[in-house]
Amino acid sequence: MRSLELPVHDIVGIRALNPGPFTLSGTNSWIVGRGPAWLVDPGPRLEEHVARLTAEIERRGGLGGIALTHDHPDHTEAVSAIRGRYPAAPLAAARGQAEVVLADGDRFGPLEALATPGHAPDHLAFVTGTAALTGDAILGEGSVFIAPHPGALAVYLESLRRLGRRSLDVLCPGHGPLVHDPRAKVAEYIAHRLDRERRLLAALEDGQRSIDELLDRAWSEVPAQLRPAAAVTLAAHLDKLADEGRLPDGVERPSLRP
Repeated sequence: MRSLELPVHDIVGIRALNPGPFTLSGTNSWIVGRGPAWLVDPGPRLEEHVARLTAEIERRGGLGGIALTHDHPDHTEAVSAIRGRYPAAPLAAARGQAEVVLADGDRFGPLEALATPGHAPDHLAFVTGTAALTGDAILGEGSVFIAPHPGALAVYLESLRRLGRRSLDVLCPGHGPLVHDPRAKVAEYIAHRLDRERRLLAALEDGQRSIDELLDRAWSEVPAQLRPAAAVTLAAHLDKLADEGRLPDGVERPSLRP
């Protein structure tokens, strides 16, 4: 069990015991403020995790509301369990069954929603003071897959730049450790995506057109268990090149989901 304490920001992260290739060391749920507290991403529906969240919420004077960065199950499964304990606390998200539908710039309690689509089309980050709760837009380690919705990769890169322009001193990610140099992490994430693009373009210039050939060149270091996710991100990269008129004919496009 692991808590991520940020007393200066009055934020605590509670990590679920659901480690795996996509969740890394587990999903981080974040509790912000007190009297009442605000919960970002309840995480997986694991009895022990829900109990720890509830104990911290009670210690902080109850629950003002639940906010979701996006609707992937490892971030949302515990919503019903938390709402069973706090039925008056509204649910806020960019889409779905939320009572409060959030768009870029909206406020929900102490949280400012920042649209960060890319990993998911409905993805939000939440800024409170000089801390940002980034969900799967930026992780504490490693990189994220990009879902190939229209314009996904270009919009994701702009989302990263917007985060980089904010006056932040810490990122609270959906997985992995705290990030104490936000601008460096944002720059790292942008450089990573542009390096993938450079490697992909080199493969295309060499005449490679199949999914396997492109993954072997541009995602050569990715382990086999993450190759399906790499194929999803490959699709987003190909879409970006197509939108920019830089994609040659005859390229095989993945239709996989991670």
